[in-house]
Amino acid sequence: MAVHEPAMPGIALNRFGLGTRPDDTAPADGRRWLLEQLGRYEPRPAAWDPLPASGDLVRDTVARQREIRDTPSDQQAPAREALRKAQRQHYLDAIDMRTLSALDAPTPFVERLVHFWANHFAISAENPAVAMLAGSFEADAIRPHVLGRFENMVLAVERHPAMLLFLNQNASIGPGSVAATRATRRNPAQQRGLNENLAREIMELHTLGVRSGYGQEDVTEFARALTGWSVAGLGAPDTPRRGVELDQGTGYAFQAERHEPGPRTVLGRRYGQAGQQQAAAIIRDFARADATARHVATKLARHFVADNPPPAVVERLARAYRDHDGELKPVYQALIASPEAWRPAPAKFKTPWEWLVSALRGLGRTDLQGVRVAALMQQLGQPLWRPGSPAGYDDVAGSWAAPDALMRRVELAGRLASLPDAGMDARQLAPRLLPGQLGEATATALSRAESGRTAMALLLVSPEFLRR
Repeated sequence: MAVHEPAMPGIALNRFGLGTRPDDTAPADGRRWLLEQLGRYEPRPAAWDPLPASGDLVRDTVARQREIRDTPSDQQAPAREALRKAQRQHYLDAIDMRTLSALDAPTPFVERLVHFWANHFAISAENPAVAMLAGSFEADAIRPHVLGRFENMVLAVERHPAMLLFLNQNASIGPGSVAATRATRRNPAQQRGLNENLAREIMELHTLGVRSGYGQEDVTEFARALTGWSVAGLGAPDTPRRGVELDQGTGYAFQAERHEPGPRTVLGRRYGQAGQQQAAAIIRDFARADATARHVATKLARHFVADNPPPAVVERLARAYRDHDGELKPVYQALIASPEAWRPAPAKFKTPWEWLVSALRGLGRTDLQGVRVAALMQQLGQPLWRPGSPAGYDDVAGSWAAPDALMRRVELAGRLASLPDAGMDARQLAPRLLPGQLGEATATALSRAESGRTAMALLLVSPEFLRR
């Protein structure tokens, strides 16, 4: 018979999940509760239903850009502003969809994994076109693959227009390609060439990891293989024609004329495939590499177990990844089975997103009436899908536990506790939100609070609630 620690239900709900809701029943067996979620995850919950397909968003943008070009010059500025506003609204709508699905998720562990992978494959919504596509990027490229094989998620991510536009892949042309040769003949003074951003980030951040043995020539060769990967109408033609392969659903396009001809050699292996299959074959080999197994294992262990993850956990997860050829479910199962992940002391300081979602869940919220998540995340220092770097947001306490960051949470906790529907008794709520985890000092502070509102705010910034 398994022996369960008193804190296990709280760890399952808060460390692996998204935070406890008042109507949650604490699981009798935390490990089993998590494992069962792997079998009933719904990639596209109802909250995401209103989201347009990324292909539709791309086509609309292209059409409006053409209209602007055909507009008299003195009317172009307001037309551009209207387009930016529309793109911004798609971004805000997607933030609300993501939050709603997090507040009411029947599989909060898998929902957390979605957020983890979206940060691993970070894009930045600084660019309005990328902001417009941020929601569909997560819905189309991350959510369907979170329980599948890692290489399929990598391929979906790297072909998504949000990633291609973010890393300027749509501007990359093979120096020896048909398109470059023709353009040089037309205008020899204009330089066109390779963009290595996507190739470098795939190797450094998405798969192999830094200092994993590749060199500059490997990056350049991989960038040559990636040429032709682009976006319909935003770097490549948007109508069917010879030499152009279109994915109408996502807006991805492969343009053969831009692809650098010939075989490529990356990490000592020769790739002689034609067209877009050349880069796809390289990515599949990256995804199966031992360096990728270790990179993925380290990041997962850091996210769920500790800022400096125990080497034994990392090795266990990496082994599961290698033994199952990059299948992610066995890796998650190895994580759940790791005793280090169940240590009672809360090792992880919540990121702003984790804290806000857990606070809203703790207040029993299932809707956003009166709550502007985009603005709150800006205030907390973690605007969604806008980390400012392809590396994504840090996953360590040092990035989020500074005094000014704590003060912002204290101020926001007071506002959340003042919401009209936040009138629950924090003294009764606390042991339900933190089963087996509520400390005596916090319980005493709640009992002595001068008002119910103050008690609720104290609970949301208590040491137990700030950590998981």
